[in-house]
Amino acid sequence: MKIVILGAGQVGTSVAESLVSEANEITVVDTDLVRLARLQDRLDLRTVVGNAALPSVLERAGMADADMLIAVTQSDQTNLCACRTAATLYKTPTKIARLRSPDYARYPELLEAKNFAVDFSICPEQIITDYLVQLLAFPEALQVLEFADGLVSLVAVRAIPGGTLVGHPVADLRRHIPTVDARIAAIYRRDQPIIPDGETLIEAGDEVFFLAATRDIGQVVSELRRRDRPTRRILIAGGGNIGERLAGATQDRYKVKLVEADEARARTLGATLKHTLVLVGEGTDENLLAAESIEDMDCFLALTNDDENNILSALLAKGLGARRVLALINRRAYVDLVQADRIDIAISPAQISIGSLLARVRKGDVAAVHSLRRGAAEALELVVHGDSRTSQVAGRRIEQLDLPPGVTVGAVVRGAAPMAGGADRRRVLIAHHDVVIEAEDHVILFVISKDLLPKVERYFQVGLGFF
Repeated sequence: MKIVILGAGQVGTSVAESLVSEANEITVVDTDLVRLARLQDRLDLRTVVGNAALPSVLERAGMADADMLIAVTQSDQTNLCACRTAATLYKTPTKIARLRSPDYARYPELLEAKNFAVDFSICPEQIITDYLVQLLAFPEALQVLEFADGLVSLVAVRAIPGGTLVGHPVADLRRHIPTVDARIAAIYRRDQPIIPDGETLIEAGDEVFFLAATRDIGQVVSELRRRDRPTRRILIAGGGNIGERLAGATQDRYKVKLVEADEARARTLGATLKHTLVLVGEGTDENLLAAESIEDMDCFLALTNDDENNILSALLAKGLGARRVLALINRRAYVDLVQADRIDIAISPAQISIGSLLARVRKGDVAAVHSLRRGAAEALELVVHGDSRTSQVAGRRIEQLDLPPGVTVGAVVRGAAPMAGGADRRRVLIAHHDVVIEAEDHVILFVISKDLLPKVERYFQVGLGFF
């Protein structure tokens, strides 16, 4: 596939890194020559220097015969203009735009083919906000990722002494909570992946990924560690786009304080966030944190645009007694350094938001993708089509599937999505050996290595007889 990526920032770079290894022809456009040179030194791709909104620049990027445009510059206007240009001049089949402003969500007709011609839009800031909301709701979790419109969740938890299942085989999970169905999809032990079977023992320190109906998450977590007390008080450092969105999404649920260094910005936030206490100051100010009783905070979130500031403020908050600290960190090297140290969760914004893009690039009917383990693994939701004659999946029991080692079927969601306002009658079937997969089922897979994805995609494609 020929793909043109506009913008070589964190999102554009992460998309390029993910797609260039999958036999795609990638061209990246940016105005920063140095940034492009560094990217080209590391990856096998083309680069073009120039303004991504200009037709001449898109022409040089190979837009005329591109299969897909991914416009992820920092400018909504540039991204929209590029999509319109690609549609008008080149009839580009698929056009994806990053849109940061919430205005466009309120007027979706602007993105239609007759206007800006955006086929799919993403807002990384909103994706990250939704992700943080889930982590606050489940304070024991390292990750909470949703599938099938939130019916099913993939949760990563650190197993610790005191969990009922710690020191016991995976098969005991069903015996301990017979009314709840769940599937342990993978275990990472000392950073090495294990695809578990019923006899695999859970050890303290294991990072356990399990799939369950979202309503059952709490009961499964309690098998792996003692439940923490619910989140009640949070302190957010950084009143930028993400900090503001998170405060707005949580201020009616928790007691929220937000620290913002810029006084004018703090006044604006104070006027719009009616139930959030907005303070002027730095998250690295020890006296401010002490004055705001950081030791009573259930969660401290460092969400500024500065990695070093986020790391320092999170470490300081933890040292002063915050129960749990999360830091937004863009640079991958920093994430690797601080993960599992005194910072409870280091969040890579690009890795969190990239899944929405990957779902549009994957072959087959892919409903959702989540990038895991800093891009090394993936979880994806695939829609099954065809029948036993045209599909290698439809009409077969899970035990009959010839999936490569390292790929686990975690759950199956059956039934049509509800119409707006209608009751949701879909069923969540946790994957057991005798579950028969039907056409139009949504199958949720855990793929331990990205190298396995081409095989998975081919396996789920229908034969020519389907058409």
